Amino acid sequence: METQLFEQLQFTENTVYEKVISDILDKGYSIVDDFFDTSEIEELRQSLKDVYEADCFKKAAIGNRLNEEIDKSIRGDFILWINEAEGRAVERRFFAKINDLVAYLNRTCFLGILQKEFHYAVYPTGTFYKRHLDTFQNDDRRKLSMVCYLNDDSWVASNGGELTLYLPSEAGETALDIIPKPGRMVIFESQVLEHEVKLVLVSERLSITGWLKTR
Repeated sequence: METQLFEQLQFTENTVYEKVISDILDKGYSIVDDFFDTSEIEELRQSLKDVYEADCFKKAAIGNRLNEEIDKSIRGDFILWINEAEGRAVERRFFAKINDLVAYLNRTCFLGILQKEFHYAVYPTGTFYKRHLDTFQNDDRRKLSMVCYLNDDSWVASNGGELTLYLPSEAGETALDIIPKPGRMVIFESQVLEHEVKLVLVSERLSITGWLKTR
């Protein structure tokens, strides 16, 4: 009986999730290029394009939903919030994988993640998002920020649109530029790392962006 109970409490160690945990504990962010496979990224990209072409997106605002304001001098992307319960099959599969990660983080790191929110994001040519922190004065529930890039294989560094993380250190701040390669997932501490999206020079920069939140 005790053996059966022990086996029920055990879980399989996930090497990708363990890398994420180790990275965040060590440096505050993690970059994973194989979180979603190629077919999953292609399906998500097509789902984004379908709703974008149907003119379902809206201009992104700054601030949270209690005091949001549109300011093109700060950010220029267009977004569409994804409803987990009402999403397409591909979006439900996306959330299933995110939920699995959340369960693993809560079980191994006791993070207390209880909520999440995600949206599609499109940055047209000539747009950007100035340096900021993913938390608000009246709402500090965001624990981890996540970005999954849905660009196609033709995306190159010269297209711009890099995610720049500003990393504090004893020697002074350093800036890390992350190219939005298709399928790349970036996870970082929402309340710690300031960041920005550099000017998109060519094409449209596509992604899913979201946050894992405590109570």
